[in-house]
Amino acid sequence: MENNTIISLQNIDVSFGKENVLKSFNLNIRDGEFVTLLGPSGCGKTTTLRIIGGFITPDTGDVFFNGKKINDLPPHKREVNTIFQKYALFPHLNVFENVAFGMRVHKKPEAQIRETVGRMLEMVNLGGFARRSVNSLSGGQQQRVAIARALANEPKVLLLDEPLGALDLKLRKDMQTELKKIQQQLGITFVFVTHDQEEALSMSDTVVVMDKGRIQQIGTPQDIYNEPQNAFIADFIGESNILDGVMHRDFLVEFAGRKFDCLDKGFRPMEPVDVVIRPEDIEVVPPVEGHISGVVTSVNFKGVHYEIIVDVQDFKWMIQSTEYQEVGDEIGLILQPDDIHIMKKSEYSGMFGDYSTFSDEMEEDSQPAEEGEEAES
Repeated sequence: MENNTIISLQNIDVSFGKENVLKSFNLNIRDGEFVTLLGPSGCGKTTTLRIIGGFITPDTGDVFFNGKKINDLPPHKREVNTIFQKYALFPHLNVFENVAFGMRVHKKPEAQIRETVGRMLEMVNLGGFARRSVNSLSGGQQQRVAIARALANEPKVLLLDEPLGALDLKLRKDMQTELKKIQQQLGITFVFVTHDQEEALSMSDTVVVMDKGRIQQIGTPQDIYNEPQNAFIADFIGESNILDGVMHRDFLVEFAGRKFDCLDKGFRPMEPVDVVIRPEDIEVVPPVEGHISGVVTSVNFKGVHYEIIVDVQDFKWMIQSTEYQEVGDEIGLILQPDDIHIMKKSEYSGMFGDYSTFSDEMEEDSQPAEEGEEAES
């Protein structure tokens, strides 16, 4: 265990009934780090958070806090506080008393309570709100009270379970900035759960990408985006074209009917691989000038750029370009070596990265979700 590791989960297994939610799960979290657990609904990220908080006991494996095993330590004795999506504020108490609640339970002196509550409310930009009823506050203000209440107890670790999920988009963006600022100001460890990729990339020091109860990749936001380790990550984080390829030798890969120079090495000669190309990295040129060419099948205006679907040898590519293209036009595509990322084949190979079903998915996404569809295990 590293010296500055504050939380260590070792060989954790958790099952609910016949469903194995976490499998041989290992994770170290460093002191003072903003860590985000990112993944689709049901991947086990909330379960991981609840194990750290003490709300779930693992079937097997150990939880360490600053090197001490805490499997049997109840939640209220852990130096950890949790903020849930439902803020669970006390409606009969005003803002001041909501924030002071934990300190009153621990019988802190009144002068310390006043000083701490004042400081916490200033930190979350609610300086003049102490005597307000929490029922009179907006969703964003209530969330700030929940954060102030959690921080007033001076936890070593703050756990945040989709805390921005109930906010509208603009407020959500503002709170992302606010939370990151608070975390840097206090220097305490934040463990944040979300299924929102943009949120994870913009806030975190470290992103832990999860699927099916396992960690798929751990890294900085830049690592996760630029160097995905398998097709699931490449597809889940942003948009990706993912093609079947063959590594002829180090730095030479074949896909889409031709060979390309790339920056990857360490594969067997003629090893089948997955090739990832991000839509924003593709240069559009006249067909005769392209490495490959295809026909435009759809164009969507996205404000900053156009999202263009191009049929190249019956594989639909997505391209993001500031230049408009007409549906039916033939266009050329140019790829530089650093635009091409090679991944080993995995259980996810062949499941993602072809945009032939993109319009169908967009129609499905616009339908209301069935009740209970977003349930997280």
